[in-house]
Parts: sequence; structure tokens; C-alpha cells
Amino acid sequence: MPDISRIKALIFDLDGVLWRGQNPLPGVADIFRFLRQQSLPFVLATNNSTALPEKIQERMREMSVAVSLSEIVTSAQTTAIYLQQRFPAKTIIYSLGEIGLRAAILNAGFQLTDTANDAKAVVVGMDRALTWKKLTEAALAIQAGAVFISTNADTSFPLECGLAPGAGANLAALQATTGVAPINIGKPESYMFLQALKQLMVRAEEILVLGDRLETDILGAQRCNMATGLVLTGVTNREMLDHSQCHPDLVFDDLPHVLRALSGSES
Repeated sequence: MPDISRIKALIFDLDGVLWRGQNPLPGVADIFRFLRQQSLPFVLATNNSTALPEKIQERMREMSVAVSLSEIVTSAQTTAIYLQQRFPAKTIIYSLGEIGLRAAILNAGFQLTDTANDAKAVVVGMDRALTWKKLTEAALAIQAGAVFISTNADTSFPLECGLAPGAGANLAALQATTGVAPINIGKPESYMFLQALKQLMVRAEEILVLGDRLETDILGAQRCNMATGLVLTGVTNREMLDHSQCHPDLVFDDLPHVLRALSGSES
């Protein structure tokens, strides 16, 4: 178990840790106020590819927390960096996703298409306006040889009232149709963690990753030799934890519990 007093930086997941659906979770303003007072750097790292970083920044501001864009890493941004490493500028991309993903791809210098024609890659994220036609175009492009890439493989998305289908549901449909497995960029793969590590400028073992999913946040952080804290306000509950082979270093009921541990006031 890590010595929490030796933690020098934190990585926060968003959905299920800082908020659930449209509702902020308790303790957000307090924990970030503490981090600023203690000069502890952090990164907000989310598998959610739908939101623009500016929208995440605005949402944090509404919760009385000021963050810079350099303190935000999304799976859409990380996927765009991966595309730049693999494809030349102006490559034609078919994207099944929302504005956060489409903007990241365009800002990275690529062209987007609405049909399977000439697409060199198919990039799939969560899409709340998903249609059969969109899935069909993506499937046709993959069958024609386009590289199949996913921003994340989260099968569900936490709402106030329960779990909704996540990007992984789209991937399952396309993989079942084409027989092709996607290249996953989001957690638990290392891409986002390494991007956050680069921005935090501390050693991996000095970072505490706080997330609500064992199979993404916790597993991915463990693979990168980072300390892990499961927060039980999102997808994972204690029963799921008891039956999992993936075990976090620390378990917290909520963010106030995290703050008590970080401040040394945990009884």
C-alpha cells in the first residue's frame, strides 16, 4: 500500500469521480482548493471523448474550480496525437463521435468524411446521436481496409439514474459486424497516463490516480506503476470490487474521504 504522504501529483477521472451525469459530486471544490494550497499538481484525464476541453474547463469553473487547459487530457486529444504519429496531415478520417472528437481530429490537421469512401481510419467514440447509417459507413470503411481505432472501450456511461451505453457499445457492434478488433487509445492503455505523466513532471510512482472503474482507471494506472485510488461514487461498487481480480491500493467512499486521507485527518 502506498504512503499517501509521499504523493506529489494526482490524476483524476471525471465521470463518476467529479460528477455523475449533470450532477456534481460532493467535495469537488474542497479537494481542489486543498491541492492548490499544497501546490500539488494534477491532471483531469477522461476517457469521455464527447466534450471539448474548454467545456470541461467551464464545467469545473461552475463548481468553483479554476483549471487550465494544460491540466486537461481527453481521450479525443490523445487519439488525435496517436493519429499524427501514424498518418500524414490531411489524411481522410471517418469519425463516429461527437464534437470533442471531431474537433480534436480537425485541429490535428486531418480531414473528416461522412462516408466510407477513401477513409484511411475509422475513429470511434461515444455518440449520443448514433444511427444505423453511421454504424454502416464505419463498418464499410473498416471492411475496405481503414484502420479501426477507438477513443475508449468503456461499455457504460454513468448517469444520475443509472448506466447508459458507452463507446464500447459502438465498438461491440462494429467488431461483431466486421470481425476486426479496434486499437484502443483510452484507459486502460498507457497513452493517456503517459501524456499526463509528461505534463505533471514527477515520477510515475509519485502519482495517485483516482477513478471509478477497475478495468480502466485502476488497471491502466497499475500498468504504468502509479498508485491507485478507487472512488465508489461511479460505476464500481463494493460488491463488484469484492469479486474483481483487479485491486486498487486504496478505496474511498467519495471525494471528502480522499481529502481526509490527503490532509492526514483520516481517523
